[in-house]
Amino acid sequence: MCGIAGLIAAPDAAAPDSATLAALERALAHRGPDGSGHTVVGRVGLVHNRLAIIDLATGDQPLFAGSAALVGNGEIYNYRELRTTLPGVQFATESDNELPLHLWLRDGPGFTRTLRGMYALAIHERAGRTVTLARDPFGIKPLYIAQTKAGLAFASEAQALLAAGIVPRALRPAARDELLQLQFTTGAETIFPGIRRLLPGETLVCAEGHVLEHHRLAALPEGGPEEIGEDAALARLDRALTESVDLHQRSDVPYGMFLSGGIDSAVLLTLMARLNAAPVRAYTAGFDVPGAADERAAAAAVAAALGARHETLEVTQAMVWRHLPEIVAAMDDPAADYAIIPTWFLARRARQEVKVVLSGEGGDEMFAGYGRYRSAARPWWRGGRVMRGRGTFDRLDVLRSRPIAWRDGIAAAEAQAAVGGRTRLAAAQATDIADWLPHDLLLKLDRCLMAHAVEGRTPFLDRGVAAAAFRLPDALKVRGGMGKWLLRQWLARNCPAARPFARKQGFTVPIGAWIAGAGDRLGPLVAAQPGIAEIAEPARVVALFRNAAGRRAEVAAWHLLFFALWHRTHILGQAPIGDVFATLAAR
Repeated sequence: MCGIAGLIAAPDAAAPDSATLAALERALAHRGPDGSGHTVVGRVGLVHNRLAIIDLATGDQPLFAGSAALVGNGEIYNYRELRTTLPGVQFATESDNELPLHLWLRDGPGFTRTLRGMYALAIHERAGRTVTLARDPFGIKPLYIAQTKAGLAFASEAQALLAAGIVPRALRPAARDELLQLQFTTGAETIFPGIRRLLPGETLVCAEGHVLEHHRLAALPEGGPEEIGEDAALARLDRALTESVDLHQRSDVPYGMFLSGGIDSAVLLTLMARLNAAPVRAYTAGFDVPGAADERAAAAAVAAALGARHETLEVTQAMVWRHLPEIVAAMDDPAADYAIIPTWFLARRARQEVKVVLSGEGGDEMFAGYGRYRSAARPWWRGGRVMRGRGTFDRLDVLRSRPIAWRDGIAAAEAQAAVGGRTRLAAAQATDIADWLPHDLLLKLDRCLMAHAVEGRTPFLDRGVAAAAFRLPDALKVRGGMGKWLLRQWLARNCPAARPFARKQGFTVPIGAWIAGAGDRLGPLVAAQPGIAEIAEPARVVALFRNAAGRRAEVAAWHLLFFALWHRTHILGQAPIGDVFATLAAR
């Protein structure tokens, strides 16, 4: 796990300068505290900050082979197996990232098709003066590009492009509306004009400061539901999950996992306990609000049954107000998901013992766990509803003007997902896997963990698991109004202590209770922020915070608080100066 960046100069522009590369390197330092550096070869500059996970001794980057050099962020889990497909190749290191460099020399832009892992890669071929950029099919690892008059720049985080002065700080209103209404932004264009994401599975071939070729590798298998019985599906699922978790545990440094009281993390811990002789380190967060959804007891029961070394962390209101400005600052590509709060604190705690954490992101999307999928699968005359059909601020009368096109990106993803004989249920899953997953859940995991130099791994987001799970018949995904049916059946056989068929309380963070306790102080501070005053009536903002009653009002207040802090850092360029109240009060 690392941070990468680079500059590809246009023909009529100056070669990359050391000062800009150094600024990129500094901006990404948190992603790689184990080594850093930058280099210029011809008209291409490369930057790398290393978090050493595999091959601690010889895995420093750039990695070289022939006339090509690679800098990469992430892990190639099947690198040992793929090395056997390259007879005669002399590998210079034991690094997993050297493998894609040799595959690129053999296969060109199609080099990613056999990779299993999470990655954002840049390969500079000196003879042809090209740079190939590639991102993994699920979008687990981020990569951003900016086209300017001077050429093409890329970086693991959008904020690095801003910090280095490559792109000016500005805001795209359409993306802001998406953020406020959806809590994340969709598609390739980011909230910053001039900065775009490489989409999941995207590979670009660049030269002389421009993109020359575009390729895309799909994350999900094509086709409609397959014919398979429950017993055969369970046996296949067991093989796929076991293999994926085994691959995701490859590490030369200590690792652990995040354990909630839910199905997905219980599955991961069950498999990790099966595959590890020593007790697995597991970390769970809880909250200080009476009556709040708290998963510590359920997690403890699973941990005890599986012999895990279980640590719990209580997230308090005082902790949140003290650290929220720096938590939000980590979310440069914004996602106003309140789960960033426990994720950030869990990463900080886990870093005291481990550098790698396995996490359950992707389980709901891959196995149809969300209630919104069941609703989307029903026709309208049976009460079916489109996913995300209502925005957070609809009917709240807080914003100066009603957002109009905030749902266009989701609608485009829905249209692209409903192909190839997919059922309504599978199309709903594919929609989330295309946008919600990379632009909210995985973004949250990457930024909150990398803020503490912890690598996050997601075994459910594996092409082998996708092949075993995504095309299952709907009846093996949803039964009796309950999602993740086959996964629950697997867990019932392998860890009954997890009580997989018990009704679970959804994971929530008591942000509403925290805001209610400080609403009188927060409301005027939020309302006075330039980013908020531009879009909302101050008096209505104050009233919302003073009486944030009801789920929609609580979420709306949280979105405004998040955006106020985010805007200060990433648009105004003002770093947090203390707790949430001091930061918002600063002028």
